[in-house]
Amino acid sequence: MVSTEYERKIAARFATFDQDGNGYIDREDFSAAAKALLAEFGTAARSDKGQALYIGAEAFWQGMAGIADRDGDQRITREEFVHGAVKRLRDNPDRFAGIAGPFLHAALAVADADADGAATVAETARALKALGAPEAVATAAAGTLDTDADGRISEPEIVSAFARYFTVPE
Repeated sequence: MVSTEYERKIAARFATFDQDGNGYIDREDFSAAAKALLAEFGTAARSDKGQALYIGAEAFWQGMAGIADRDGDQRITREEFVHGAVKRLRDNPDRFAGIAGPFLHAALAVADADADGAATVAETARALKALGAPEAVATAAAGTLDTDADGRISEPEIVSAFARYFTVPE
């Protein structure tokens, strides 16, 4: 049984996806996230990186809708998020990483100014801020993502952290 405390903590993460604050997650929220990242890093939507990000956002949406949209209305409510997606993904964070992977890969490529396969902590903080995190939170979170303390955030670091954030309440 999922605890009320667990549900409360995970429900708070719902807002991370609900980019427009309308009370549900839909395809437009994923497109808005992609658009915000592209704008922050001055990347054209029609560029290879821009197209990869939009394709990743669509794949992420499709994966989330496939496991959480119980009524098939192409919207994920907070309840569907907590009781659908999170319950199914909590026991298998790798599945969540698989759903989010294409988007995270493309987002990292957009943020990675020198195209060496890893974003700096500052670039990662900019990306998190573009996605709606307050500046102080984005900066602190980016620092904790750098698990090997090399000043750079690699794809394995970000995918692992992202999966943990959305499936583990602590």
